[in-house]
Amino acid sequence: MAITETPRPSYSTGEKTSFAWQTARERWPVILTQAIDDVYRSVQGCTDTEKETEGRAIVEKLARLKYDVQHDRALEPIVDDGEPDVAAYNAELAQLGPLSWLKAPWLFAECYLFRRMSTFFKLSTHWTRYDAFARQKIRTFRSSRPAVLELAARYRELMQQIDAHKADKSENKDAAAVAAAEETLFAEMCEICLWGNATDLSLLTNLTYEDIQKLQGAEARRKAEANILVNDLPAAYKLLTKARDVAAQKPGTPERRVDIVLDNAGFELYVDLILAGYLLRAGLATVVVLHPKNIPWFVSDVLPSDFAALLNALASPQRFYETPSEEEGLQGKPAPVPLTEAERADLAFLFGEWSQLYANGQVVLRPNIFWTQPGSFWRLPKEAPALYEDLKASELVIFKGDLNYRKLTSDLDWDATTPFVEAIGPLGPGSGVNVLALRTCKADVVVGLPAGKDEELRQSEGGGGDSGARKWAWNGKWAVVSCSQGKEEASSA
Repeated sequence: MAITETPRPSYSTGEKTSFAWQTARERWPVILTQAIDDVYRSVQGCTDTEKETEGRAIVEKLARLKYDVQHDRALEPIVDDGEPDVAAYNAELAQLGPLSWLKAPWLFAECYLFRRMSTFFKLSTHWTRYDAFARQKIRTFRSSRPAVLELAARYRELMQQIDAHKADKSENKDAAAVAAAEETLFAEMCEICLWGNATDLSLLTNLTYEDIQKLQGAEARRKAEANILVNDLPAAYKLLTKARDVAAQKPGTPERRVDIVLDNAGFELYVDLILAGYLLRAGLATVVVLHPKNIPWFVSDVLPSDFAALLNALASPQRFYETPSEEEGLQGKPAPVPLTEAERADLAFLFGEWSQLYANGQVVLRPNIFWTQPGSFWRLPKEAPALYEDLKASELVIFKGDLNYRKLTSDLDWDATTPFVEAIGPLGPGSGVNVLALRTCKADVVVGLPAGKDEELRQSEGGGGDSGARKWAWNGKWAVVSCSQGKEEASSA
């Protein structure tokens, strides 16, 4: 497999001014330590001798991998675990190599890290489907309780308003005012979805309960609006309303799809479902296809099992939110405050709504091995042609989060003023795919900024100054919402 030629250099773990340097030396060892601790904890609870023995062997493999990372050992070929992507990973490693952990292309090395971890479990008998990050994901969702309840109430209220608006046949409605209100609501829903990844577990490895609450909620979102550096939501809204208007002129009910390439589980998946439910109720889509990962990925990325875990939590919210966790019990913390009757009703509304949408086939889960490949999304047309053709059927493909943005732009050292439509290469204009990236900046690559904005942000406090590092883009404070109209009929409109 030949590696696609790219017009700019990629970020490397050996580059001192990049976030890749810090990631490889500080974040990766922490992530591996957390995985080791999690598996060890599960091993301690084993009653099956074979499973316990396998678990201890996995802990040893994770510990060795951590040692190799910290001591800049060579990246080894991935052991064949029966999955079809092993050959592609190893071919690319051979083509790029020899590589060591602290002197490697960042995107490849980080994908390789999580794919390598996956083999430890896949080659076992009793741990094949084990997710070493599941406890962290569900614990963070528990800690998100205030924002979960706030959005549940807001969502229920909005859906009731949408239903009332549809039922109102009055001829006295101001069409322009209604249209403006609908677009504002779309923007609010997308911004909730944008800032939902403030709790990316692969980055914020030491969050406290209080930290999580500060990062979520309506007040935090209002303060963050000024930090959206690029905002193409009007263009995305136009694509969806145009598709709706065209469908209204056709006989029957042609499907209008919106796809969401998911990022994090827990609270972010919760807000993704808020967005999906809204799009369906508002008539901006008839089907929403969710694209999770098929292996544990970048700590907190969504697996199909995370979708089930979230619905289970909403199905029994009192048990989930009012029962002290194991950690809370060990720490002697008081039992959580009981949910109010109104809060239980709001969560029950959500559970009923989302369960029905899923049962009706209006919300669909569609994992694909391509999402955990080592390269960028520039490779999508050639390496996953069936997936590529499927995405062309969507009115809008929403890519969530930092990693998806890095993969869209091939994680290259673009000039910050490079147009987004250029930086996403084969997925840009003429691709047949309408792309919307919702991304809070947590890595170096950023495109589409006005001239001088990158330099201005570098000179802000903690922005990197004259160090050569784009530190302002590392902490999730700033965001970009970038749209590319890849369908010919959209680009010619």
